[in-house]
Amino acid sequence: MGSDPKVRAGAVDVVRHWQDSGYMIIYVTGRPDMQKHRVVAWLSQHNFPHGAVSFCDGLTHDPLRQKAAFLQSLRTEAEITIVAGYGSTKDVSVYSSLGLAPAHIYIVGRAVKKFHNQCQFLSEGYVAHLAQLEAAALAHSPKGPPRPVLGKGTYGCPAPVDFLRKQSQLLRSRGSSQAERDGGPPPAPTGLPRAKPRSVSLKLEGEE
Repeated sequence: MGSDPKVRAGAVDVVRHWQDSGYMIIYVTGRPDMQKHRVVAWLSQHNFPHGAVSFCDGLTHDPLRQKAAFLQSLRTEAEITIVAGYGSTKDVSVYSSLGLAPAHIYIVGRAVKKFHNQCQFLSEGYVAHLAQLEAAALAHSPKGPPRPVLGKGTYGCPAPVDFLRKQSQLLRSRGSSQAERDGGPPPAPTGLPRAKPRSVSLKLEGEE
C-alpha cells in the first residue's frame, strides 16, 4: 500500500537454504492479485530466491481460508508434499489445518503462550534459525542417489502460465492432464524429497 516493508535479517538466506537443498519455494500471500507486480518487484528487489507466488483472487474478508484452500489443493491434487511453513501467528491455523506438525511450523517474532504447543517460534530470528537448519542438514545428509535440484527461474510458473494465482494454473502447468495431452505417461508427482525431513517453498521456471 505504498510502503516498503523491511526485510528481517537472515530471512533471504533461510529461503535460499531451502532452495539450494532442492526444495521448491511457494510464496503465499493474502494480498489481492491486483498487487502482483508490486509484491513480485519487492521480492526481486530484496533478492529473495525465485518461486511461485500465490495471491488471493481480488479483495477478500477471509484470506486465511483462501491460503488454506490453495495449499490443500497442492497436497491433494498436485500431490506436493509440504515440509515447512513460515509466517506469523495468524498462519498457524492454516498450516495446522494441513496436518503440518508443530515442529515444522516456523513463526517469527516473540513467543505467544497460547500457540506454544502449535508451532516453533523463531524468537532469536532467522539468522539463528539458519544455523540450526544447516547443522541439521549436515547431521542428516542423505545417502544414496543425489536429490534432484530444480532449475533456476523467476517468480512464477513454467511458460506460458502467468504467475501462480489460482490452483488451476498450477494443475494445468504441472498436472497429469498435460502429459496425457502430449501422449506420454503421467509425470512423477512434483514434491519434496520424501527422505529429507521437512514449504514450503516452490521454485519454478519461467519469465514474465
